[in-house]
Amino acid sequence: MRILIVEDDDAIAEPLAKGLARAGFQVDRVATGAEALAAAPADLVLLDLGLPDLDGYEVCRRLRASSDVPIIVVTARGEEVDRVVGLELGADDYVVKPFGIRELVARIRAVTRRTAPRPEAPAEPLRIGALEIDRRTHRVAVGEHDVALTRKEYDLLVFLAADPGAVRTREDIIDEVWDPHWYGPTKTLDVHIASLRRKLGDAGWIETVRGVGYRLGAVAAPA
Repeated sequence: MRILIVEDDDAIAEPLAKGLARAGFQVDRVATGAEALAAAPADLVLLDLGLPDLDGYEVCRRLRASSDVPIIVVTARGEEVDRVVGLELGADDYVVKPFGIRELVARIRAVTRRTAPRPEAPAEPLRIGALEIDRRTHRVAVGEHDVALTRKEYDLLVFLAADPGAVRTREDIIDEVWDPHWYGPTKTLDVHIASLRRKLGDAGWIETVRGVGYRLGAVAAPA
């Protein structure tokens, strides 16, 4: 597995590359956003946000627009708003410095499992009210309007839509959509739920069951 480290600080990048190499990964390293965007395809990207040329968020957005490569943001920015922005731009995980190499390796392996190709989806689209999910093409629409989702938002919606009306506990959602060994904050789920509600255009699509979890409702198409 080849990992691309995008980090301009040699004091961080060099021991990180050595630690990942000892763990059995092939490692390439670049120091700028422009180099990251021009680099050969990798199996996973470790992306620092504080780059000297492009903002790390912009690099994340551009990588996600052109590729499904798993992205783990690695940064000193630990505020909730930074996590929210990174995840909404399509990052698969968010690690705050300082961190241990063993934790990072565990996160890399967890993200790799979550993003591995899945069996071919059924041909028949899911239809719930005005919502249509084509699992073969990953197209989501509400009425006549297509809805652009990140990979994780799509996975979350499909999980809820597989049994509309059923309450899905927070634990079940995280186990199935993220990973049974998820290391990140459970706030990540709330961020993705809020983003899904906004993109679907009506908060009624996803109902909160206080103290338990969430369920997918049905909303009629606008007249």
